[in-house]
Amino acid sequence: LIYSQDGKQPGDVTLQSLDLSPSYARKVLIERDGGDGFTATERKAKLDSRLVRVKGVIKSSLYRAGAKANLPSTVLARLIKIFSWDVDFQRDIQPGDDFDVVFTRYFTADGVAVQDGEILYAAMTLSGTRKALYRFEYVPRRFGYFDKKGRSARKALLRTPVDGARLASRYGRRRHPILGYTRMHRGVDFAAARGTPIYAAGDGRVTYRGRNGAYGRYIRIRHNGTYSTAYAHLKRYAKRARRGNWVKQGQVIGYVGTSGLSTGPHLHFEVMKKGRQINPLRLRMPSRKTLKGKIRTAFKKRQSATNKTIAALAPPSVKVTSR
Repeated sequence: LIYSQDGKQPGDVTLQSLDLSPSYARKVLIERDGGDGFTATERKAKLDSRLVRVKGVIKSSLYRAGAKANLPSTVLARLIKIFSWDVDFQRDIQPGDDFDVVFTRYFTADGVAVQDGEILYAAMTLSGTRKALYRFEYVPRRFGYFDKKGRSARKALLRTPVDGARLASRYGRRRHPILGYTRMHRGVDFAAARGTPIYAAGDGRVTYRGRNGAYGRYIRIRHNGTYSTAYAHLKRYAKRARRGNWVKQGQVIGYVGTSGLSTGPHLHFEVMKKGRQINPLRLRMPSRKTLKGKIRTAFKKRQSATNKTIAALAPPSVKVTSR
């Protein structure tokens, strides 16, 4: 900030200019234009990019393994997101599993790491099975992650539509914690803190939103002629998740609560196939997109080039700081 003294009193000042840095790569200078107005000038700083590779072995949790391997939290969040259609991170990970991530890191002219970018390549070995994903621009300015056969990582339905949840009750017969007798539990319960966002498991139209007996606050989404999903015991609904509205996969539709017959905050999640509830944890959905023809050929070339790049990268031996 630069001020000028205008009067005899100490507080009589006028703003002359203001220099802002919204990001490391962008600076904005606001200056008085000679009258009562201001002009703004944007300056962009040049950042150098380098590829960084981080590998780690999971002993107790992915989060702890990532921290030990110096994997930035922002990159870890992206890793979880791109594998979330296939991996249940609360239940599928076992001691001895591992991960391998290559991502872009940006540096200032004097060599200071200031920002981490997109993941170029990510692989996880879970119970001896390795799955690798490659970032690829399949149409202009649209990127996705694909396996070695050109199948998209995105599936029609998410397996777990709430982050950081603990599996509290499985699909099947159980003794109801409130009613006290054994009956069929036709969904799965994910325990999470009250107010945790709940995501639409897939693209679809909201066909029900409101109170529904023991379910409490309840939402049902029809995804196609075969599959629907339901979400119960909500604290409240998201504004855009109204009946009749179209929602996209990953869009917040509500928040974890304990409405209806519930002993604590959790999400009761159901998947219905042709109107009949099925076990969500056993659901295996096909990829939403498979590359074919010329696009597949271009992907295979990119995959080969990426593999050569990865082979030349060594995991960092010194700790790096994410910001």
